[in-house]
Amino acid sequence: MTSKSQKTKRTSGHSEDRVTNLEILHSSMRWHHMEHIATNLWNAYSSILSHQAMILSINSSFVNPLQQFEIQLEIIKSSFKMVFAISSLDKVKEVANSKREEEDMKSLYRRILNIYENTLLILVFKDLYKLQILKEMTVWMNEDSFYLQERAMVIISRVLNFASSKVRRYATVDAPCLGVLAAELSLLCSHSDPAITHQASLGMYFLLCIVKCQIVDILEKTGNCYRLPFPSDIEFLTNISQQDKAKIAQVSKIVDSIYNQLYENPSHIMKDAMLRVITLLTRTSPKKVIFQLMDYPVPADDTLILMWQAAGSEPSVAPHVLKTILLILKGKPGEIQDNVMDRRRSSLDTANMMPMAASQALCTLLPIGSYKKAMAQFFPQLLMALLLQHFYSSNMRLVTEARLFYARDALRVLLNCSGLQQVDIALKKQNCWSYFSQELFHHHGVYLIAKALGEFNFPQFPETLHYLYKLSVEGPRRSEDSVTTVIFLIELLNSFFKDPLPEEFLVLFRNWVNDSNPAVCKLSLHKIASMAPVINKIESASNLLLSVVNAFLSKDKTVIIRALLTLRRLLGKLDKVTYSSLCIKIASSYCPLMDHSNGGIRSMAIRHFGELLRDMSQYTWMLSNVVLRGLVPLILFLEDTETRVVKACKYTLAICASQLNLSLQFLLTDKHYNFEQVVLNICNNLLISQWHCITDLIADTLGFLASSKAYLRRASIILIGYLATLGGHLLLKDELQVMLEAIDPVLRDENAVIRELAGTTYKLFKKVSHKLTSSNVKQSFRRLFKFIYIKKLKLLYNYNCPKKLTDSPMENKETKNDKEGLEYENSEDSLRKNETLSSVLEYNLEEE
Repeated sequence: MTSKSQKTKRTSGHSEDRVTNLEILHSSMRWHHMEHIATNLWNAYSSILSHQAMILSINSSFVNPLQQFEIQLEIIKSSFKMVFAISSLDKVKEVANSKREEEDMKSLYRRILNIYENTLLILVFKDLYKLQILKEMTVWMNEDSFYLQERAMVIISRVLNFASSKVRRYATVDAPCLGVLAAELSLLCSHSDPAITHQASLGMYFLLCIVKCQIVDILEKTGNCYRLPFPSDIEFLTNISQQDKAKIAQVSKIVDSIYNQLYENPSHIMKDAMLRVITLLTRTSPKKVIFQLMDYPVPADDTLILMWQAAGSEPSVAPHVLKTILLILKGKPGEIQDNVMDRRRSSLDTANMMPMAASQALCTLLPIGSYKKAMAQFFPQLLMALLLQHFYSSNMRLVTEARLFYARDALRVLLNCSGLQQVDIALKKQNCWSYFSQELFHHHGVYLIAKALGEFNFPQFPETLHYLYKLSVEGPRRSEDSVTTVIFLIELLNSFFKDPLPEEFLVLFRNWVNDSNPAVCKLSLHKIASMAPVINKIESASNLLLSVVNAFLSKDKTVIIRALLTLRRLLGKLDKVTYSSLCIKIASSYCPLMDHSNGGIRSMAIRHFGELLRDMSQYTWMLSNVVLRGLVPLILFLEDTETRVVKACKYTLAICASQLNLSLQFLLTDKHYNFEQVVLNICNNLLISQWHCITDLIADTLGFLASSKAYLRRASIILIGYLATLGGHLLLKDELQVMLEAIDPVLRDENAVIRELAGTTYKLFKKVSHKLTSSNVKQSFRRLFKFIYIKKLKLLYNYNCPKKLTDSPMENKETKNDKEGLEYENSEDSLRKNETLSSVLEYNLEEE
């Protein structure tokens, strides 16, 4: 152990301050009298010898390295506070009574410092990893300015000098603490005491020599030939930081200090050394450095770009740098921070512009050769992050007016640096990059990029698909993010897969049908519709169809329309066995839509209901109850103000007529159509064949009496009058009382025609009420008589609907709004002719 110590002494070049073990023993005997003259000095000497013995014994033991280091660090900290608590040499010598005592005190004082230094040299000689102790020493000095002394800095610079000569003889260097140590020393370089500044500068120089060996080793392994400039003068870094030296040095403060000095003086004499510190800090604390570098005004100035380049010159941390940038890109530029005081970063303003800075930084970092491997590793994440960032930034006035399209530029750099130059060229020919910068064309631009990548069979497809699937399963951070993800995924699937898709992706589309974002719903429905030709090859076809049916519950009318078209297209190809198992549920789902506020949805739901009945003509017995449930809206909406709804009702009623044994074909023709005649015919036939459903039909009709639409109130008054007159014998007194209460408000309707019709219906209710008896026996006998002797009614109202009826202002407004659905009248034809993702995006663009 002693031989190792002596070897270390010889290597360090300070043999004049070293003594042999025999001399130590001799000196100890000589200095024993100091115990009574300089007690503090003697106690420190005794303790430092004891501490050195403990440290070196642990160093040679088989203790776990991490635990060994922690124990040694604790002992060294105790020695540090004891050694540097001793007064200066001048004050110590004041206690001496003679020249001999003064010399002995001086010798003992130096011996204490030498033992402490020797201990550090032995530890570093065995393991450069323990240079971290020097970093801890700077922290201890900052914790208490009392310990911030020249003699401590001398020891640090000497140990670094020794380490810098030692590293030249080793193939690899493991010293991960150098960045933080450089940061601490850089702060001390601006100390007010010139002696401390000088020693800190020396230490920084030796530290950079160690770093040089590390970088050379890394570059030899990675094949890079980047060379950092090294300073030739040890008097550098004298003005790096102007921060508060009483606190523990923070990376962000050092980075900010370097930025301020280089910004004020771009030709600073210490420019290269300052940029080297950025490189060192990036190696040790990449996340802190990158966050700070992204927290400056956008666009970045030349000084900041130089600092980005310095941070990017460290190949070993390229993955960590890109990870940090990806973390920043999760933010949304321009978002206002809720509480400035609670933010972890020292932003220059409350608006988060770091994502824009990160996009610009990628334009600088990605072309660096050492980032090629890391860029390939994070290609999918970078691709999607930049697509989303471009969408966010294109909404900002700052971006559009100043044309700061950094996300777009970074995206092009990513493509070109990833071997996808042909993709970039193809997109440029399509003017994609020009239109991509316009907010309204963003989603179409995403589609074009995904399509181009697929056409050129980009090699990153497996990783990109896996990442998109992961994003889709986990869900987006923001609702608007999902649109970009879905567009990109759909186009990639179209390029590389044939329908039907694997079940894993079908599950995604089923879930997206009910997404909170209407655009996502429509994109998913579009993709599902495209699988109609292979619907019978999908094992989970039933689940897929039911997910489309669930979209009928959406609050967005365009989603409902898209779902109706998609379902109809799928049913047209579905095998009868699966169709028959789902027909009741699907038919029932159409009924609520027959009364939808949008005319386009009403007409499609009614027509598709009829088409389902036609498809399932062999399963009439299964659908009879559903047909009766939809009968009331089918009758009432014959009076709709929109021609397409009326035509749909006539079409579906004609199909229902065969199901219910009704003779309506003649009355439904335009030439012979009369609403009251149709109602009378249906009611007369229902009384014969479906008498048991009369009360249910009455209940359904009552719900339309309070409608805001005049034509529905008018039609429901007529229908319920006939149902009550024909089926009055089936009603109970309580039921009739409810009907009288429901008709009462209509008697005061603002429309004169409706008031007149309501008065007639009210009289009919009263007439039925008088015929009801309190005796259950008599009532039962009367019902039996009615079943035996059925008498068909004649017209009760003699009502002829005028061609133009003035309704309430509210209805006129709603009718105008219903016209918005007119463009969907021929949607089914267009869906079959030219249904591509591009067309869906173009339609969405028109909506926006």
